[in-house]
Parts: sequence; C-alpha cells; structure tokens
Amino acid sequence: MFALLLLGFASGLPLFLTSQTLQAWMTVEGIDLAKVGAMSLVALPYSLKFLWSPFLDRFVPPFLGRRRGWLVITQILLAVAIAAMAVQRPAQALQMFAINAVAIAFLSATQDIAFDAYRTDVLSPRELGAGAAVAVLGYRIALLVTGSLALILADRLPWPTVYLGMAGLMLLCILPSFFAPEPDVAVRPPATFADAVKLPFIEFFQRKGVAQGFSILLFIVLYRLGDALVNNMVTPFLLKTGFSQGDIGAVRGGMGLIATIVGALVGGALLSQWGVNRSLWIFGGLQAISNLAYFALAQAGQNYPMMVVAINIENFCGGLGTAAFVAFLMSLCNQRFSATQYALLSSLMAVSRDILVAPAGGIADRVGWPLFFLLTIAAASPDCCCCRFLRPGMPNPPPFHVPD
Repeated sequence: MFALLLLGFASGLPLFLTSQTLQAWMTVEGIDLAKVGAMSLVALPYSLKFLWSPFLDRFVPPFLGRRRGWLVITQILLAVAIAAMAVQRPAQALQMFAINAVAIAFLSATQDIAFDAYRTDVLSPRELGAGAAVAVLGYRIALLVTGSLALILADRLPWPTVYLGMAGLMLLCILPSFFAPEPDVAVRPPATFADAVKLPFIEFFQRKGVAQGFSILLFIVLYRLGDALVNNMVTPFLLKTGFSQGDIGAVRGGMGLIATIVGALVGGALLSQWGVNRSLWIFGGLQAISNLAYFALAQAGQNYPMMVVAINIENFCGGLGTAAFVAFLMSLCNQRFSATQYALLSSLMAVSRDILVAPAGGIADRVGWPLFFLLTIAAASPDCCCCRFLRPGMPNPPPFHVPD
C-alpha cells in the first residue's frame, strides 16, 4: 500500500504541469488567451493512451519486470522532459514549448498505463478497495503539489526554476518503482504484438459473454455521467450565483479536494467489507443523491455556508464512487492484458467526462439551475439498468484458453 501511495503520487505529478500550471505560466508570459486555451489539446495523449497500451503488454524491459521496468523508463524520461521545460521560453518559441508539453503528456499517459497495469496485477481481490483508495490519495496529493505549491513558488521564483524543482521530485519517484513488490504470479506476455492487440478483446468478451460484456461497457460509460455533468458546470453555476473566484478556489480547490480524498479512503475501507458490486450500487446512489445539495443551493442563492456544505457533500460522495469504480475496473482485467484492458476501459469512462457532458451548458441555460441539478440525478439512473448484469453470483462462461 505504501508503494501504491508513492506510485500514485508519481502518476499524478505531471498532469497539471501540462494543463493548469502550464497555462498559468503562459498567462504570466503574456501569451494570447486563444493560444492559452488551445494548449488544452496537449492533454490528448491521456484520451488516446489505449492506442499504444498493447506495446506495454507485449514487450518486457530487461530489468524489473514487465510493469516496474516500464515505470522506471517513463519516470526517467519524464524527469528529463520536465527539466527541459526550464530552457523553454514560451513568449519567444511557443511551438517548441508546446512540443515539450506534448512529450510530457505522452510520457505521463504511458506511465499511467504501466501504473494501472501494475496496480491491477499486484492487488488481490480483497485488497482492491484499499489499493484504489491509497492510489487516489497519492494522485491527489500530487495535484496539490503541482496545482497549489507550484503556483505559490512561482510568486517567489522564476517559472523555469519551479519546473526544475518538479523534475527533481519526478526523479525521486523512481525509487518506489525499484522497491515496489512484484505480483505474486508471473504471467507470460502475449507472444506477438498482434496478439497483444486482439486477444484482450477476445478474452474479455469470452469471459463475460457478449451480452454481459456490452452491458458492462455501457455501465462504465454511464456510471459517472451525473457526477460529470455537475463537475462540468459547477464553477459557472457558483460564479453566476454570486460567489467570488477566491471563494470557489478556497472551498472547492481546498476543502473539496480534502473531501474527495477522505471519501476515497472511506470508500476503500467500506469496499473491503462490502465487495465491489454492492459498493457500486450504494456509492452510485449516494453520488446521485449528493447533487440534491446543489439543487438546494440553487434554490437558496448566494448562501456561503450552504455552498461549503454542497461542495463537501458532492466531493465526498464523488470520492466514494471513485474508489468503487477504480476497483471495479481493476476486477475486470486479466493480468496478462491488464495494460490494454484497463486503458480501454478507462478511456470509455472518459466518454461521459469529456463528450457526453458537452450539452450541459445549453441544458442549464434552457431549464435553469434547479431543474438542471435534478436532471443530473436522473442522468445517474440508467446505470441501474446495467447493474443486474453485475450481480456477484452471476456465472461467467467457461474459461477461455489464450494461446501462448
């Protein structure tokens, strides 16, 4: 668990260095806002990482095994790429600055593939809840460091120096990769790259059956939809309600993040007692009902104590749902193909977070905020139609023999 905490920190460290923190640097340098906004495209590798995930399943580095070996390789390259940002000058050479940022995002997404696969392989079924929660904790701590601490340091130090410091932290993250335990069972990688691409799909649908397999995929897309709709619009809602940017940053970025961490830890503890399937039902329901807090705030208007309560309730329940959902995705993976299968499943989750939420602003504008938050609760209900396929006692088809 300690190794997963540190590796979760390593996984989260580069994210804001190619998004929020990077945009802050560009803004200070006087870069045009249109170009600052366009830099969001740098994050594209996180959505496309499933395209090269079979490479990490197929090929084994000559040291530390199939998962830890790739972790060390990507972490060394990440430290170099982040340090290289210190020599960039966005105001003079924005193109090279953007290329460097894309390289960081690509390496970070590759590290995520290796870490998700390692976490899936090393945890036993009874450890899934605790492992998911601890990894989320490490990831969120890294976001605090690169999202808050980096900005505080940037008020006192030049941005290149801040990025050098973050590169040093990334270099330290190599140590837990060396000392993290290996999975108990050694698994033979796919024999060819073609097998690494096609066998994860064949194995999944043979193991789950076609009907249940597609129902699980639909469940993955819809499970976080209600929560994603709220997260997409909560900042505009709070601003239009009359709260200041400082209020939102302090409560949502501070207390809200802590509430998410606490929710993930509590969710992991309860999941170890209740199991994955029962936790998905209960935490999914709480995740949907928590949106009533924003409905009440929409009715009350500019009420600071109620805003604090709404943000903390929604973030705590979101943390519960995250712990259950990450454990569920890990439980679906075959160790032999865990890099590819987890990358594909987590990409499906991103569909609701990045695509299905696109009409949220138009809906809120047409129906008003109170009805919008009620609709987000309704949007969370379709996943219950898929849950009957996830019953713990439901038998799987006969085992599928995957060729060596």
